[in-house]
Amino acid sequence: MKKPLVGLLLLAVHQAGHCAAENQDALELNVEDLLSVEVTSVSKKAQALNDSAAAVFVITHEDIKRSGVTSIPEALRMAPGMDVSRIDSNKWAVSARGFNGRFANKLLVLIDGRNTYTRSFSGVYWENQDVMLEDVERIEVIRGPGATLWGANAVNGVINIITKHSSKTQGGLLVAGGGTEERGFGGFRYGGRLNEDTTARAYVKGFQRDAYSRANGDPAGDAWDKAQGGFRLDSRLSMQDELTVQGDAYHSSINQSLSIPQLAAPYQSAFGEQVDAYGGNLLSRWQHTISTRSDYSLQLYYDYYRRNEAWFSEGRDTLDLDFQHRFGLFDSHELIWGFGYQYTHDHTETGRLLRLSPASRNDQLFSAFVQDEIELVDQALWLTLGSKFEHNDYSGFEGQPTARLMWAPHPQHRFWGAVSRAVRTPSRAEQNMSLLQAVRPPEGFFPATAIYLNGDRSYRAEDVIAYELGYRTTFIKSLSVDFTAFYNDYDNLRNVTQGAGTFDPSSGVVVVPLTLNNNFQAKTYGFEVAAVWQMLDWWRWDANYGLLKSDFAPTTNTAVAAASPQHRISLRSALSVRKDIDFDLWFRYVDTNASVGVYGVQQINDYVTMDVRLAWRPAASLELSLVGQNLLSESHLEFRQENQTLPTFIDRGMYGKVAWSF
Repeated sequence: MKKPLVGLLLLAVHQAGHCAAENQDALELNVEDLLSVEVTSVSKKAQALNDSAAAVFVITHEDIKRSGVTSIPEALRMAPGMDVSRIDSNKWAVSARGFNGRFANKLLVLIDGRNTYTRSFSGVYWENQDVMLEDVERIEVIRGPGATLWGANAVNGVINIITKHSSKTQGGLLVAGGGTEERGFGGFRYGGRLNEDTTARAYVKGFQRDAYSRANGDPAGDAWDKAQGGFRLDSRLSMQDELTVQGDAYHSSINQSLSIPQLAAPYQSAFGEQVDAYGGNLLSRWQHTISTRSDYSLQLYYDYYRRNEAWFSEGRDTLDLDFQHRFGLFDSHELIWGFGYQYTHDHTETGRLLRLSPASRNDQLFSAFVQDEIELVDQALWLTLGSKFEHNDYSGFEGQPTARLMWAPHPQHRFWGAVSRAVRTPSRAEQNMSLLQAVRPPEGFFPATAIYLNGDRSYRAEDVIAYELGYRTTFIKSLSVDFTAFYNDYDNLRNVTQGAGTFDPSSGVVVVPLTLNNNFQAKTYGFEVAAVWQMLDWWRWDANYGLLKSDFAPTTNTAVAAASPQHRISLRSALSVRKDIDFDLWFRYVDTNASVGVYGVQQINDYVTMDVRLAWRPAASLELSLVGQNLLSESHLEFRQENQTLPTFIDRGMYGKVAWSF
């Protein structure tokens, strides 16, 4: 019995030294190092953040750990220009530079190269997308169009979640915790070396979250639990070839309280339900390196999800193929080109609100892109030109060009500017839906009125012309500033046309149709600034501020125009007085907001909130932490869903966590 115990202690000592080295590296990461963090989303190649001609922000693994967040949307609050609002325990509204909502549709989200976009509403089911946060290497957040490389839907931004190479997650990790809102959570991951050139890891995780509250303090009925597992394998096939295979599977039970219209008295029905959501994915990627200036990759993935809700049910299969090739041409050009194909099949079932016709549909997407980065002046001036060309089954051919210029007059200063066009292609719902949006009770002898929102097969793509200017600098070694100004000119946005009402004798109501069209225009403009100040070797401040102004055309129907707060402020303090103790503070201010839905414009008050995290490492392989979230008020409202979900207040919460590496 003693030998295994001695072995375990020796292993713990070895791992303690390893973890101590990691912590020391994190503490010694200075501001210049942060600007040298590698990003790949801007140009589909590895480059330093400081050399990226785009409004890019990187959320590191250390940021995620020290913030105490427990989900990807919560982590995105750290990025300037990101509008993240929690609707209830299991739903979020996430967007960049405006147009936010539960069904926001102008943001592209990738997890290790897999597109999480759903054709149903051109957005993301955030509650479906999860990873083991301890395995996230970084999250790259790009505000502004990224369509030239990533394709349609990257209108206002691109989120790229990148997990660690399996060689970096060797050994075991056990995490567990619980508290008032995070009632219980746990995860286990183990990584090993299969042979000299192949490493792998597998994980399981799960959680149970408590319900939030109504305005009167009653439970909101939105408790949530989820179980997920997955794996990743990385193999160096040769000195030039590397293969990655990874996959995930999940099942989620989502509780929600809905209020939906109905054709019979009392014409509105409020009820609670438990939603089953499940799915999985499998991805493989082969990379071949020819030289330092030339490589290519081939990626293939399959994704499936299923959601069964009272108002609508759907399942979707997606198969996606992507190829890209990068090479140098002469001394001053670096080209990257590629092509892709995507096939999706869905099967829907009519619910109490929504019907799609046809109920099942197959769609194809063909795409190709090319981009050339030209060094006009040696190490001082670069011009990037490119475009993506797509053909989809909804709006046909789409072109999405961009031009970017970067000037480096001094090693500590970067100026950049960009002009881009991006499109958001129509969703399945926008062309094929019939949605019971509202029912007005009868008045006198006049019968009840049912308002239906209908899709239109002639609905086209929305588009934006975006203008951006940026400046990035390290005035002094301990301070960096990143500034971006933007002006977005949108056209062909979603609006509605009201048709004449007709009496339906079968239901005894007057039916008023609203049909979607593209005659809405808008302009948004503003700026974002992010700063990092390494005040002392053991004390760092991260601050950012975003201003967003919106200018909607007079033809706008306020029922379809989304909004976002004008002002957002984030201030984080990371303090490590001793190497075994961390103390983190995070303040956020969010200006007055408005959500737009079937009940018209709903105002949401501004709020200030604060999160606190205290962590202690009694041994380098063991960390104990205590996290308080939303501490400045008992509860607050962040958003109201466009329809259905009743207003839910986000409660103050505390949880404790244990993380053991072995």
